[in-house]
Amino acid sequence: MTTEIFLRYIHFISIFTIVGSLVAEHLLLKKTMTRSEISKLAKIDAVYGLAALTLLAVGLMLWWGSYGKPAIYYNQNWVFQLKLGLFALLGISSIYPTVFFIKQRKGNPEEVIVIPAKIAWTLRFELLLLLIIPFLAGLMARGIGYA
Repeated sequence: MTTEIFLRYIHFISIFTIVGSLVAEHLLLKKTMTRSEISKLAKIDAVYGLAALTLLAVGLMLWWGSYGKPAIYYNQNWVFQLKLGLFALLGISSIYPTVFFIKQRKGNPEEVIVIPAKIAWTLRFELLLLLIIPFLAGLMARGIGYA
């Protein structure tokens, strides 16, 4: 019981960290930024990535580790499958901004870089996914989607 509570706590903290870092990235993003500013975004993005990996690891432990509901409950729940698919899409979507930030942070810190509009739209898409995923989690917790 104690392990399950600890894992669920880490799961929630990871979710809050993902949301906070993604919102921070979106709010700090401008059409043009210095490499120094991009370096700060890269650090926030690293926190985002670490939180996503933590969320995935803990989520897998909760799914397969016999904590709470049995794995069969999740395996046969289409809402869970959709939620997992959207989380995967979130991860795939985050690759482009991450690679851009890593590549552009190096060089003269005062050099101004034009940020492609696709970066902002990708972050907005990720935020949209983050609005949908908890809704699906709530449905799933109520037993909706279980075959």
